[in-house]
This record gives sequence, structure tokens and C-alpha cells, in this order.
Amino acid sequence: MIHRMELPAPRIHPTALIESEVELGRGTSVWDGVHIRRGARLGRQCIVGEKTYIAYDVVIGDLVKLNAAVYVCAGVTIETGVMIAAHTVFTNDLHPRATDPELLAPLTSEPTADTLTTVVRAGATIGANCTIGPGLELGTFCMVGMGSVVTADVPPHALVAGNPARLLGAVCRCGQPVARAVAGCVPAGDHPCRCGRSVRWPPSPS
Repeated sequence: MIHRMELPAPRIHPTALIESEVELGRGTSVWDGVHIRRGARLGRQCIVGEKTYIAYDVVIGDLVKLNAAVYVCAGVTIETGVMIAAHTVFTNDLHPRATDPELLAPLTSEPTADTLTTVVRAGATIGANCTIGPGLELGTFCMVGMGSVVTADVPPHALVAGNPARLLGAVCRCGQPVARAVAGCVPAGDHPCRCGRSVRWPPSPS
């Protein structure tokens, strides 16, 4: 693995639009047609796929993969090692309107006090063509099946899918299913959620 100090400077495609005060970690790649709004912060060795949009002040950790045409709205935090597949859309408003109630003036598109926050915890995966509702937490190493509409928090290691997304089971840190949901529950914590192929966790003391 490349040592942190040896990572190259961020690679930005000539067609990408990077606004002021954006921070890109070393080793990060930003591909064609990407738009990153002011104040967003991305960590080391991230991949931002073509046509992806990242809104104001979004925080993204290290080693995150955003595939093509992902829409990350304001108020979203994405932790380390998250995978977000193509055409996933985040939302942040429970009561969206274009104008004031009298239909006299457009409402601001900037974040407001009513903007809800969402966090995607470390190691999570979101499949292609998913919609993530506002004000949610997606737990560590969870997996959201493709085409899902997520309207509630997702527990750590949970496998969810559907519209609305429902709990189906549990997945290992490597992504392999390890349990089916029974009465709406899956094993709690990291230890039960391991398959025989994954690395030992927690690691042995040195």
C-alpha cells in the first residue's frame, strides 16, 4: 500500500467544476463533468465518478467511491470506505416546495434551518439507483440493495432492499450475507457478522 506521504496530488478532469474552498485529499480522482460546490471536503484516495454532484459543505472521508451520476445534497456526511453506486440520490427536505405558499417568489436552494442531515457510516454500500430519504443514518458496513428507497435508519451490517427498503438480513465486512432477518432482527454488533472468507476482526494483538 502506498504510504500517505507518497500519495499523488488530486487528479481533476479538465471538465470538472470545482468551486472555491473545496478540499480534495491526496490521491483522490475527480472525473469528467463532476460538480463540487463550495466548502465540500473529500479525503484521501476517493474516486468521484463522471457527472456526480456534491453540494455545499458536504464532508466525505477517505477511500470513498462515488460512481457515475451520484447526487449528494447538502447536509450529507459520508464516512471512510463507503461505496455509492451509480445514480444514487440523497435528499434533505421533508416538505419540498419550489415557491412560497402564495406562489409569489421562489424559495432558496441554499441549505436552511430546515435542511435535514444524513450520515453514511464507514464501510457501508449503497447499490445503483437508490434514493436515500432525509435525516437518516446508514450504519457501518450495511448494504442497501439496488433500486431501494430508504425511508428509515439502517442498522450496522444490515442488508436492506425494496421500496420502502426492508430488513432482509446481515452482511459481513466483506459484503457476504451471513444471516437472515428473524422477526425483524439481525445479530447485533460486529462480531457475529463475519463470514469464513473475511479477515479476522478484531485483529490479533501485535
